[in-house]
Amino acid sequence: MKKIILLLILSIVALNGNSQTKITTNDNHNLIENYGNKLNLGFGVGYYGFVGHTIPVLHLNYELNVAKDFTLAPFITIYSYQKYHYWGNSNSPYKDYYYRQTVIPIGVKGTYYFDDILQAGSKWDFYLGASLGFAIRKTVWEDGYNGDVNIQNGTSGLYLDGHLGTRYHFSNKTGVFLDLSTGISTIGISLKIH
Repeated sequence: MKKIILLLILSIVALNGNSQTKITTNDNHNLIENYGNKLNLGFGVGYYGFVGHTIPVLHLNYELNVAKDFTLAPFITIYSYQKYHYWGNSNSPYKDYYYRQTVIPIGVKGTYYFDDILQAGSKWDFYLGASLGFAIRKTVWEDGYNGDVNIQNGTSGLYLDGHLGTRYHFSNKTGVFLDLSTGISTIGISLKIH
């Protein structure tokens, strides 16, 4: 786990060093917005059919400019849930044994901003995005359970998610966002770094 967090931090530093895009002017002398260098911290819910209810989620990403109106954001997310598995054998009684699974998706989110197309004011951002990464899973079983411990709910270790969202800027340093997605939807704060 320490190696993965270190890898994520190094990715942010490496991408940040190559993405110091400044606000410039175009032919009409209008400012081109700089979407990068934003730390986004979100709280929200995820819904997965295999669990049967929503799950609280914590999400963190750091956006970096890659091209005009496009950012990449290394991210880390965490959620945990409890579920039951009916099991038994000749040595253990048949019953519902509970397990707790903690899932930590890590990857990169690509985001395209439609502010120019929608002629959004400077206070608003509108975007579509997609996340790609992998999910680390840890499962802890109830005492007394001796069955198969490799319950793999959902997909494999691959993590994919689509996003539609908006951000409102209170100032050039702070804002709030709403990110609706196919897996995890969040609302949170956005902080400009630098």
